Amino acid sequence: MTDIAHARPSSTVVLARAGNEGSDPEVFMVRRHAKSSFGEAYAFPGGVVDPEDSAVHEYCVGLSARRADANIGVKEGGIDFYSAAIRELFEETGVLLANPDDVAEGPEAARDALNDGSDNWADFVHRNELELQCDKLYYFSHWITPPQQSKRYSTRFFLTEMPAMQTAAHCGGELINSCWMTAHAVLRAGRAGEIVLHFPTIKTLESIARHKTLEELVDWASSCVEWGITSMLPMIVEREGRSDIVLPGEIDYPGVEL
Repeated sequence: MTDIAHARPSSTVVLARAGNEGSDPEVFMVRRHAKSSFGEAYAFPGGVVDPEDSAVHEYCVGLSARRADANIGVKEGGIDFYSAAIRELFEETGVLLANPDDVAEGPEAARDALNDGSDNWADFVHRNELELQCDKLYYFSHWITPPQQSKRYSTRFFLTEMPAMQTAAHCGGELINSCWMTAHAVLRAGRAGEIVLHFPTIKTLESIARHKTLEELVDWASSCVEWGITSMLPMIVEREGRSDIVLPGEIDYPGVEL
């Protein structure tokens, strides 16, 4: 029997802003290069939780460690997912959920240093005494890579509003493109074969597309913890000679009685 790969703890951030007058809210999508773990797919900014994410707890504001643990559903270390979300968002888009004016070297130079490895997150946060605005992140879903995959992630999805007076732009390197689009537009491009989207991204976009304004979207995301978040572990099942993806609660999901 093949060993099942460990699912690495990860954070993903849906960065959202109000659309043009009369249009749905827009989300910031990034495209990764072909050699990345996700191929050339469009996705939301994010990445794995690093050890340095646990070294900045004292700078996490607006959310206690105990509350973060309860939100995420873990005994400890819940705040690390929030720190990782803020770090990945900054590294990949340049958007900082802290006061950019507090960054002595300037946000752009700081981001470049984090991405080229000449600086690290813990030193950067400590040196600038940043207040990481964890309360600006709304945890709304949890996706786990199927056990059949060799690279697996246990990813917490957060939503945040685009801060005023900041600009989002992909960092280069692993990211080769980025854009602001409505969820409906991204889904249409995926169905037309114009872009590649992975299953969790599609399902997340479908949830986002139900909301017609940024206010409605934020209200929904901020209420998900209260209503309860089901961990989504997609499973691949064979149906009439084809492979289908099923989710917890659906017919044919392993362990579900019909």
